[in-house]
Amino acid sequence: MKYPRLDVDCTKIQQNAQFLIGKLSLKNISVTPVTKVFLGHPIIAKVLVTAGAKMFADSRIENIQRMTNAGITTSKMLMRTPMLSQVATVVRCCEISLNTEIIVIQSLSRAAKQSNINHGIIIMVELGDLREGVMPERIVGFIRKIISLPNITIRGIGANLACRYGIAPDDIKMSLLSDLANEIEAQFGIYLDIISGGNTASINWALTSTNLTRVNNLRIGEAIFLGFESLMNEKIIGLHDNAVTLSAEVIESKIKPSLPWGSRGLNAFGEKDIICDRGTVSQAILALGRQDVCVTGLSPPTGMQIMSSTSDHLIIETTGEPLLVGQIVKFKLDYSALLSCMSSRYVHKVFSTT
Repeated sequence: MKYPRLDVDCTKIQQNAQFLIGKLSLKNISVTPVTKVFLGHPIIAKVLVTAGAKMFADSRIENIQRMTNAGITTSKMLMRTPMLSQVATVVRCCEISLNTEIIVIQSLSRAAKQSNINHGIIIMVELGDLREGVMPERIVGFIRKIISLPNITIRGIGANLACRYGIAPDDIKMSLLSDLANEIEAQFGIYLDIISGGNTASINWALTSTNLTRVNNLRIGEAIFLGFESLMNEKIIGLHDNAVTLSAEVIESKIKPSLPWGSRGLNAFGEKDIICDRGTVSQAILALGRQDVCVTGLSPPTGMQIMSSTSDHLIIETTGEPLLVGQIVKFKLDYSALLSCMSSRYVHKVFSTT
């Protein structure tokens, strides 16, 4: 077996997706699984199709192409505003893209016309998290400039919350999104069939709100793969939170002092942590480092504590029996850790069913 190793339980991911698709359908909300954390891996895409996914969302056109090249015919949404340099590829590979810039939509229109393709767009509205989106008071003027563009269909509007500043979705924000949809339809005589109310952070709002809104879609990744909602980092009841684990091998285990000695400057990453003398400790080094994973997103087993990391080494301390060289330690991951693991070619990926 090769390490470090990311183990992915496809059965649990399928069950998580089915659970969320079923629960949210009772609220008349569709789920668009976000495949970016798995880099558009075809195995995951096929699992999600089996679970009932009707469309995938991804922020990287390369991931979308990967799924298409693997024979995945499910509709695809580019959920990051397209780069001007990629508009021709976007209209060929995606049925829908999320947009915030008039110049980009104009370019999509030209590319779609040249390819004799009709491209759908969702216009993102800024609701306070200050990532992407048109300001609400400018949305009507924005649409007026693009409404007549050839080969472009305005499918809906959407919002993103919680990603940058952790601004929470709530009834006020979702009602504003709904009101804007109504205003757009009245102004331009069109029908918006997708009102996308955000990501995993919007799940609790969607499941608990009794306020009637027009929100009928969520773009969900983290909850499907990790079983958590992202706003408060709480486990969602009914979901598996252990579908993905990371294993690493111990390469050194010794009793050492906890306090370094000698004149001290910055470490290899420009850091200088405060260190307390805790006497001698049981220290182990794992063959896992920052080149493999976002270390702050790892949760070690009970009785172990991550103390520090370098490019290639993870230093942990144990309160029980010292670890043995060659022993395997298994970690749970958050979204940042999973994303970095999947992006590292040094982490071996194993997909299985239970």
